[in-house]
Parts: sequence; structure tokens; C-alpha cells
Amino acid sequence: MIISFFEEYPTKENLEKIKEIKFQTKLYIAASSIDEFNKIKSQIKNKKVKEIIYWPILKIEEGYWLSPFSKRSALQRIMNETKNVSLLWDAELPRKRSLLITQLPYFFKNKRLINDFFKNYKGTIYTAEYFPEKGIFGRLLEYLGLSFSPNKYGNYQGKMVYSSVHDFNEKFIKAQMQCGVQKYDNKFIIGLGVLATGINENEPIMSKERLERDLKLAKESGLKEVIIFRLAGLNKGYLKVISKYAQK
Repeated sequence: MIISFFEEYPTKENLEKIKEIKFQTKLYIAASSIDEFNKIKSQIKNKKVKEIIYWPILKIEEGYWLSPFSKRSALQRIMNETKNVSLLWDAELPRKRSLLITQLPYFFKNKRLINDFFKNYKGTIYTAEYFPEKGIFGRLLEYLGLSFSPNKYGNYQGKMVYSSVHDFNEKFIKAQMQCGVQKYDNKFIIGLGVLATGINENEPIMSKERLERDLKLAKESGLKEVIIFRLAGLNKGYLKVISKYAQK
């Protein structure tokens, strides 16, 4: 499998972790604009990094993540500046929860805007979406503009299976993984974590044993890529586990 990494805070210190990677990988780098992303990208020099994907984030008051509840002007800004590059669309509800109320009148208009963007975008779109994949919850996510079918939009669908945050059991995770692979083949990706906290600053950190369990399940389910949240938490213990499953 390709073992990739999210990095929400691409500081010099955090990006130094790339030097420890001896296997093929991809990086999903957060930035507030395409110009900021390109500046960060130009500083990453490692032949093992096969692709660097732009992960646009908004201001907190705009929604931070991307959804029909984000500020319309912020969505339009990201869409207008992003042309043909590989893009991570982080489809989560706004961190500022009051936007769920204030932006509700614009929900359907924003959802159409997002759907049209996906249909017309010329580059590659990866999504980061809430787990799980199948069942009524999966359909609800699609209705809310928080899930995108590769069969409809051509994107790569990433589901965040952060088992240090949610105590998903092995049987449930494997069934969801297999469902995603069956539906979308190599366009189904799993996000694992967490190795280091993100914007919420309170996520439980994953044990090496839990990481190995999830990587083993992904391998057995036929996944071609997993993305680990996040690069900054990488250490020798995690690397030893990851190296067993990574594509050299």
C-alpha cells in the first residue's frame, strides 16, 4: 500500500519528519491559499514523496473545513484560485458551530456550487469524509454535501477511520473497508489516526498496536492507499509498524 500523511501544520519542524521516510508516500498539506501551498511545496525535497496535494483550509469564522455550511465567499475563493492541481476537499461540518444556523439559508445554493465544482474540476480531487461508508449515515452525509461518490464525480473518496478517537471494533471497520473497495476499487482510501492532535487539540493519540491493527485490516481489505493523520506525530515506533505495510 501507499502510506501517505496529512499535515495540518506544515511548519519547518513538522516537515523535517519527511527525512525519516524511506518508502513511497504522498503528502496532503494544509494551507490557506494556493500561493502559500506552492511556497511550502517548493521546500519539500524528497524522492520518496510521489505527490503533494493541496489541502485548503478556511478561517475559523468562515468554517475552517469545506461544506455547504461554510461561508459562500470562502468557498468561491478556494474554487476560483484552484485550477488543475491535486486537491484535498476536507468535507466536515464547520468548526464554528453557529454557522450551521447562520448559513442554513444558503445550504442548497452552496451545495449546488460544490457539486458543480466537483463535476467540472479538471484536476484530481481527494475527499476527507466522516466514517462510515455504508448505511443510512452514509446517505445522510451525501445529502448534507459531506460525501462524494467516485462513481458520480470521479474523485478519490477518503473516509476518516480515526480509531483512537472512536472505538470502532475490528469487524465493523473491516466490513466498511470492504464495502468501499467493492464500490470504488482503488478510488477508496482510508484515513487513520491520530498520531498528533489537530485543530481540536484534544484527540487521543493512537497506540502502535492499534495502528498495526488498522493497517493490517486495510491491507487485507485490498486498499491501495491509506493516509495517516498526521506527519508531525511520526516517530521510530510508528515507523517500524508502518514500514511493514508500506510500498517500498
